[in-house]
Amino acid sequence: MGGDEGVRVMMAGAALARRRHDGLRFTLFGDEAQIKAALDGHPNLRAASDVVHADTVVDGSDKPSVAIRKKSSSMSMAIAAVKAGEAGAAVSAGNTGALMAMAKLALRTMPGVDRPALAAMLPTLGDNDVIMLDLGANTECDARNLVQFAVMGAAYARIAFDLDRPRVRLLNIGTEELKGTDEIRDAAAVLRAADNLSLRFDGFTEGDKISKGDTDVIVCDGFSGNVALKTAEGTARFVTDVLRKAFTSSLRSKIGFLISKPAMHLLKHHLDPNNHNGAVFLGLNGVVVKSHGSADEKGVANAVHVAARLLEEDITRRIAADIADMQSLSAAASRLEQPAK
Repeated sequence: MGGDEGVRVMMAGAALARRRHDGLRFTLFGDEAQIKAALDGHPNLRAASDVVHADTVVDGSDKPSVAIRKKSSSMSMAIAAVKAGEAGAAVSAGNTGALMAMAKLALRTMPGVDRPALAAMLPTLGDNDVIMLDLGANTECDARNLVQFAVMGAAYARIAFDLDRPRVRLLNIGTEELKGTDEIRDAAAVLRAADNLSLRFDGFTEGDKISKGDTDVIVCDGFSGNVALKTAEGTARFVTDVLRKAFTSSLRSKIGFLISKPAMHLLKHHLDPNNHNGAVFLGLNGVVVKSHGSADEKGVANAVHVAARLLEEDITRRIAADIADMQSLSAAASRLEQPAK
């Protein structure tokens, strides 16, 4: 987030996050003068922060191939700090494609993971949110990718929701076993047989069931996931705009709004994207969290909280262990399928 206002929001969000995690320290990369001016209003954050000047910014319109060459950008320097072990995690509200490309190039994928996936939490009608991945990092995926995403998403859900065996489903055009592409059906076959993993595979789910709350992790390719995410965001805006117009259309409607105001506040809170801000690139040798570019200070604080929680629970080690279990299962299955000599 560039400019004085963007820096102000990021600093306010970091300060809010530190009140929640008082042991956190921050290295703040960007325009030094802007950052220090914004820190004046947050002495608690300033005391726990180091400021590193970056004279280059990755623009929102920069292609990943262009952004990667900007070695002195704040985004590049933040990821380099994670790679060098000088920071535990990087949080950025910048260009998603550039962040993904830089993180993958610098941190590399962990052993046993072919591609990292972008995972985020979406609101549901259930007791917990739902973790959905991939949301745009990989437009095309094979069955092996989908299985790896399921394993990584389940590891994230165990941390986020404090579950032993998160419920996992594959996004599909129907719930019947014969529905969907070969890749989806093949991934389902592998997950059904993977009874040694810390997850419970519950088959397929459809797009209109994403918010139902009957699953903990929804797995899909990045193309489908991004379309589903944008559709959900658009639907939320549509609902709030329609209600706003309805409640201001007449005097009777305004009176009705006053009566239903507590329920409207609950709806607004539930649909507020800032309460679910902080998408994670899973599968890398390091923690990288993407904050939405339009997030307010509460949203930024939530993205930092996501990063802190993943570090506290050692998400990288957990995913590595689960992927190793998945590989051992695959190896055992391969040996069983070989003809006897």
